[in-house]
Formats: sequence, structure tokens, C-alpha cells
Amino acid sequence: MADTASPPEFQTISVTCDGRRATLTLNRPDRLNALSNELMAEVADAATWFDHQPDLRVVVVRGEGRAFSAGFDLTVFGDAGPSPAGGRVPADTGRLMADALERTSPVLIAAMHGHVVGGGLVVGAACDLRIATDDVSFSIPEVDLGIPLAWGGIPRLVREIGPALTKELVMTCRPFGAEEALAAGFLNRIVPATELDAAVDELAEAVASRPRGAVLATKRHVNAVTDQMVGTGRSWSDADGLTSALRDPEGQASREAYMERMQANKQTKKK
Repeated sequence: MADTASPPEFQTISVTCDGRRATLTLNRPDRLNALSNELMAEVADAATWFDHQPDLRVVVVRGEGRAFSAGFDLTVFGDAGPSPAGGRVPADTGRLMADALERTSPVLIAAMHGHVVGGGLVVGAACDLRIATDDVSFSIPEVDLGIPLAWGGIPRLVREIGPALTKELVMTCRPFGAEEALAAGFLNRIVPATELDAAVDELAEAVASRPRGAVLATKRHVNAVTDQMVGTGRSWSDADGLTSALRDPEGQASREAYMERMQANKQTKKK
């Protein structure tokens, strides 16, 4: 095994690495791993660190606790100033995170469970392979929040599931489950919740045990083809569309109504 530097310390994610394989865990379980600007900046930093590990072949991306990710942290809608990841504005941090994940050399395997919402789906789409539990729940509520799906989410979903289904799921905000995601080509496989860790470990080892150069070249070759089909480079302007939508009166009203429904649902569950 090649010598491997200790992973850096993070506040909202955790990273482990044994040389050939690593794990990146979204670690805000009390917030269902909602994607704050700090968390997304740390994911981007971790992706850069992975590129400097000489024998690393596979990274498993997972979420701590009851969900993979509840998506964009709605409490940071009003964040101002520069992006903590070096982007133009805070709304640009998600794009930088997704680009960093997709650009990193090792093969990324998303282990998805619980809720996978909005930006959490973008994180999964930026990974190379995806395994989910059979009871996973996917949803893309951005339009109900009065904002477009940003961070390169549209081109990535078009790449994975096609334009028609992308339009339907994003515009209607309807939830969908593991079977539909598998049939659409978004998932490689689905397993019972009790078997997720074993299935991910089996796939990770199947990739990591192959010659590193050939595996990583395969990832690059496939990505080079899909880059020509659906370019994510145009997502540079996503932050502008998101910022504009936050000022739209109709969008603001929709967002307030959505938040009220979420709060009412929480109160109902407590009773």
C-alpha cells in the first residue's frame, strides 16, 4: 500500500482513506445533511485532496444518519458576500462542489438512503456510480421554492435520465422512488436498507481491485464522451438565475407557502 497522508479535518463532513479506498460522509445528521455553503466548500476541498492521493481508486459518498441529504440548506438563502469555495457569490458554491466531485480522479460511488432531495440529487448525479436502498425517496422541490434547479443539476440529470423525464420531475416537483430511478438509469442497483453497506463495499472493492490506471482512464473516457453530449460548462451562470429567482415576487410567495407546508408537516408529526 502506498503511503497516504492523513485526511484533513473538516467541520461538516468526515473523510477516511486507507490508500486504495476512501469515504466522504456528509456529517450534519441533525439537519438531515442539508447542504450549507460551508459543507459544500468542504466537499470541494475534499475532492481536491483526493486527487493528491497516489493510490486512491474509489471514494464512497454517503450521508450520516437518516438521510443521504435533504438538499440545499434553506436557512442560508440570504447568505451574502463571496462564496466560501471561491465563487462569485454564495449561490455559486453548489456548482463548484458538483464540478469538483465530477472532476476528481477517483471513481465516486454514491450510497443513497432515506431522503435525497434537490441538491442532494445533484451530488449523486456528480458521482460515477449509484446504489440506493429500495425505500429511498427522491424529490426535486426547487420549483416549488420559486427557484430553478441550479449547480449544473439540469445538464447532469439530462445526461443520466434524459430530457423528457428531467423536465417532468423538475417542473412538477413530484417525488419518485428507487424503482423508477433504477428504470430511468439513474441508479446502478437497489438493495434492502440492511444490505446497503455490503453492496457498496462489494462494488467499491470490485473497482478498487482493478488496475488503477485503466480504471481511472475509463472514467475519463466516458466523461469525455458525455461532456460533448451535455455540457456542464454553461452552468457557470446558474448562480445568476438563482439570485434573480430569489427576488421574484411570485417565487417568494411560492417559497413562503412551501416553508409553511413543511412547518405544518413537522408539527403534525410531533403530535
